[in-house]
Amino acid sequence: MKLNLQGIADKSQWEAKGYQLPQYDLEKMIAATKEKPFWIHFGAGNLFRAFHANVVQNMLNAGDLDRGLIVAEGFDYEIVEKMYAPHDNLGIVATLKADGTIEKTVVGSVAESLPLDSDNEAAYGRLKEIFANPSLQMATFTITEKGYSLVNGKGEQLADVTADFAAGPEKPASYMGKVTSLLYARYKADELPIAMVSTDNCSHNGDKLYAAIAAFAKAWAENGKAEAGFVSYIDSEKVSFTWSMIDKITPRPDASVEKILLDDGVEELEPVITSKNTYVAPFVNAEETEYLVIEDDFPNGRPDLTKGGLMFTDRETVDKVEKMKVCTCLNPLHTCLAVYGCILGYQKISDEMNDAELKKLVETVGYVEGLPVVVNPGILDPKAFIDTVLQVRVPNPFMPDTPQRIATDTSQKLAIRFGETIKAYAESDELDVASLKLIPLVFAGWLRYLMAVDDAGNAFELSPDPLLDTVCPYVAGFKLGEVGDVAEIEAALKPVLENAKIFGVNLYEVGMAETVCSYFKELTAGVGAVRETLKKYV
Repeated sequence: MKLNLQGIADKSQWEAKGYQLPQYDLEKMIAATKEKPFWIHFGAGNLFRAFHANVVQNMLNAGDLDRGLIVAEGFDYEIVEKMYAPHDNLGIVATLKADGTIEKTVVGSVAESLPLDSDNEAAYGRLKEIFANPSLQMATFTITEKGYSLVNGKGEQLADVTADFAAGPEKPASYMGKVTSLLYARYKADELPIAMVSTDNCSHNGDKLYAAIAAFAKAWAENGKAEAGFVSYIDSEKVSFTWSMIDKITPRPDASVEKILLDDGVEELEPVITSKNTYVAPFVNAEETEYLVIEDDFPNGRPDLTKGGLMFTDRETVDKVEKMKVCTCLNPLHTCLAVYGCILGYQKISDEMNDAELKKLVETVGYVEGLPVVVNPGILDPKAFIDTVLQVRVPNPFMPDTPQRIATDTSQKLAIRFGETIKAYAESDELDVASLKLIPLVFAGWLRYLMAVDDAGNAFELSPDPLLDTVCPYVAGFKLGEVGDVAEIEAALKPVLENAKIFGVNLYEVGMAETVCSYFKELTAGVGAVRETLKKYV
């Protein structure tokens, strides 16, 4: 069973093994898409294949679409060369369900895959041709938040961006320079309308895309490398930069899933690690739950993608959905499990939901402490969202996610994941910050985690975090069973506790510092103290 167009022609063989195959004429779909493309996507990775391409596949199967999509890869060209091309752009999506079953789908909705490489004249010429086609309605992106940045970690402009600003749109080297040059090709083709849709998992993602493209357009116009009208075009109603909220977990291809597919008889499944260290395989594994809420601003129209499960609304509602997820209904619960999971020696996030204390901890932080201040966006119900997170998503044993991965960069996440809730309590006439009992326990747990000693007294490695060198020295003097009184703890931790950049608020100003120190004292009382403290307060 080979994963290519010739291989899937023998439908009975695949269907006998439980695979869902494309239910449409692939050749006809590919020809129609190439002639009149409506959707191009940048970022050929796992999320695109498991979500965007699968949505289009389902709509093609149902007869709701007659064209597929085109994908361009600008970070790692080998993904196209080594994974898309050998398999005729087909991919297998293994949907890992919470009940232990796996849904196996051969996705054929990608009609064309191209490297976003300005040195590749044929591919880049084709991309310009696609952008000059009046039929194109939208360009979507999953290139990570970093992909939109024109500066490095120190805030210095990237060298290829500086070079592209000067050289103009003919042959840019930077990712955003290339995207902007394609948009310039659309501008030159009679200022055709288009929606530029970031679907990356970051707040106000459309603004990040706009800021990068506008910077290139202005630089090129000022340098005489592009017409001044290009800047006006980007700022006009002909081009939109919509906001979106996306949520679907797609871990890297898992060996256990690969074994299932191999046992079915699927050949040539070996994952490839590219020269850029990207881990790719002909299959992706993903959770069943997915959300994509998009601001409905499409200057050249769009198909009814609600038939594929996507949701369309106004910008304000997208913002509310994002805040609901990040500040209350998903991300804070992940952080609770990450911090305490590492201290208690867990290796899988799903196993933590079988732990009575940890289960109660996240239920209380979500339902009792978070829900009272969440703004209901209307399009999604916050309580139902938490229900799905805690009853379906996190407990899913097939999702190979770890507390160690989620604990990465915790210092950068606490402010948005918990600080906004604390602020809402502080500003409320009916709620009292003092009633928050478990959010301070999470903060104390994080400080305990920074000691890099688990509850059995064994050392463990902290996950990467840009503030480790800053915050770890404050807990370095503490040893299990040898911690002083609350006043001594407070004296040592004060610079951290009053840091509003970490917690979103100064914990002294909201009256939470002493509570955190009191919890910290109990968490460090000795071996097993973390478990005892959780039992006592949760």
